[in-house]
Amino acid sequence: MAFPPEFLDELRNRVTLSEVVGRKVKLVKRGREHSGLCPFHNEKTPSFTVSDEKGFYHCFGCGAHGSAFDFLINSEGLSFPEAVERLAGQAGMTVPQDSPQDRARAEKRASLIDVLEAATAWFEEQLASQAGREARDYLERRGLAPQTVAAFRLGFAPRERGALAKALRARGITVDQLLEAGLVKRIEGEAPGGDDQLRDYFFHRVIFPITDRRGRVIAFGGRALGDSKAKYLNSPETALFHKGRELYNLDRARKAAHDSGELLVTEGYMDVIALAEGGFPAAVAPLGTAVTEDQIAALWRLVPEPTLCFDGDAAGQRAAFRAAERAMPLLKPGKSLRFAMLPAGEDPDSLLRSSGAAAVRAVLESARPLADMVWRKAAEGNAADTPERRAAIRSAVREQVSAIKDPELRDDYRQEMDRRFAEAYGFSGQQRGGGGYAARGGWRSGRNGPGRGQTGGWRPGNWGGGNWGPPIAPAKQRGPADLLKPQRTEQLLLATLINHNKLLTEFVEDLVGIDFLSDGLNALRQALIDCFAGDPELDSEGVKCHLSSQGYSGILASLLAPEVYVHGRFARPDASTEVARQSVLHILGVLRERQAAPQLAEETLALATDMTADQLKRVQARQKLRSQEEGRKVDLDHFETMLQRAADKTDS
Repeated sequence: MAFPPEFLDELRNRVTLSEVVGRKVKLVKRGREHSGLCPFHNEKTPSFTVSDEKGFYHCFGCGAHGSAFDFLINSEGLSFPEAVERLAGQAGMTVPQDSPQDRARAEKRASLIDVLEAATAWFEEQLASQAGREARDYLERRGLAPQTVAAFRLGFAPRERGALAKALRARGITVDQLLEAGLVKRIEGEAPGGDDQLRDYFFHRVIFPITDRRGRVIAFGGRALGDSKAKYLNSPETALFHKGRELYNLDRARKAAHDSGELLVTEGYMDVIALAEGGFPAAVAPLGTAVTEDQIAALWRLVPEPTLCFDGDAAGQRAAFRAAERAMPLLKPGKSLRFAMLPAGEDPDSLLRSSGAAAVRAVLESARPLADMVWRKAAEGNAADTPERRAAIRSAVREQVSAIKDPELRDDYRQEMDRRFAEAYGFSGQQRGGGGYAARGGWRSGRNGPGRGQTGGWRPGNWGGGNWGPPIAPAKQRGPADLLKPQRTEQLLLATLINHNKLLTEFVEDLVGIDFLSDGLNALRQALIDCFAGDPELDSEGVKCHLSSQGYSGILASLLAPEVYVHGRFARPDASTEVARQSVLHILGVLRERQAAPQLAEETLALATDMTADQLKRVQARQKLRSQEEGRKVDLDHFETMLQRAADKTDS
């Protein structure tokens, strides 16, 4: 029995080889491949490898080699048709019957490949012609080199209607083939006498050939050069092309993804091409739709965690949320997605042109895991200032998690989301008037800080008689703008305590007693105190994650930026803990002096009415001396240098 080649291709794409082999052989994941004891000969040391990316198994001991079909044939004695039927059943596919109609369809598909290849060559010719000047100018403005245009086989559909159909019919291609390939469409009743008329599907557009996994052209995308309702247009669905299954540039990206272990998913053709030209060849794009389940499965066959790189606008965030939602039921151990959100107003193409490859790499390295998108979709921007609103957030996140089919992974996600919920809104586990700092007359926070949308929170001293402190600014209103003209000492103190958060055990009560001049930093100071109250065992990364979830991601980015450390190396994460500790002691002393200064001025003014002129002059002289002393204390660069020298002497 002969099976249609397209059916076998689709079956190979849907079946994961390691799952097929894993039913017979205990496999261990090693890098991007699996290994185990060969089932075809006796061995004690594993020499049998399985590669999902390459689609074959190989034994270095006995030389056994083959595909999923070969494995079933050789391990179970099945015939090829039986192996196909077995795998089709596992993949949920129906085996086509070998009928004259099936053979005719296979022949038709093969002929359509030839038709589309002829169309590709014709579009390339038009781009190089005099008529293609406008398209070439557009590609030059987009910064594409001639070799890039040639590598991606870009073309041009001229303004002349019917030109493609006329050219291909002259080469012996029939009208039916043109229609079936999606190259022309029939316009009813437009010809004289009311007869139907053929129109080229692409008109006055730059043409992007879309290939299958083998590199064969199966469809086209077109970018309008003039005024058009549709800026981008894809070929219609045909026997060869189903846009929900295909990914632009997949055939070129496969090897690059295998070599680098990285695969990027962008939103458009030009993003893919610009990334390839900028040194990121492992990039693909869906074809005008949100990422589908079939496309996610295709991505996972290349790398375990592809990175979805979306534009930095509201539409990009919605696309990220849709992709996360579609991925949830498909998740398996080791298979997930990462999300890289570009700066507002940027796409990969524009970011490369304006800031270079280093900026793109920085965005990719800051990509967040799928769990972050699940949490953000449920919590971000939603008020959480009442039990009912918090319950709605909990319900939304649990509904997302319930879609995961793998039971162990679903439990892990549920625990992760419960942990995030507890950090953002949950009780600290200490009752009012209990142990800890509260028992020593200090402070204690009942919650880990306000959730999004809240305008108030527990403040130091709140345990007494319902004494509420001033409200904390809503999370949405906090951001980098709060760091305009900050006090350097305040910045460095918070940066040091966040990067060396174990010092909070010693200094948290000192931190409670100081008010900062910057409102934004003051709110962050309080959030840091509340975080420590809720979970003193959190490490530095956990503290940063908690503060970000409370709406302080913007102010944290500014506070922990490299330029801040220029004024205080002791605040860096890699600084000596003792140097950081001595620096915190010094800064707290400076801030206490500053806080005491207004009170001292008021006392002096009150006494001045009872002083002689000489007495007042002596008090003012002492204040001037004290002010000079404070100025010397604020010289943090000099202080840090002294500390570092002392540390170096100790080490030597």
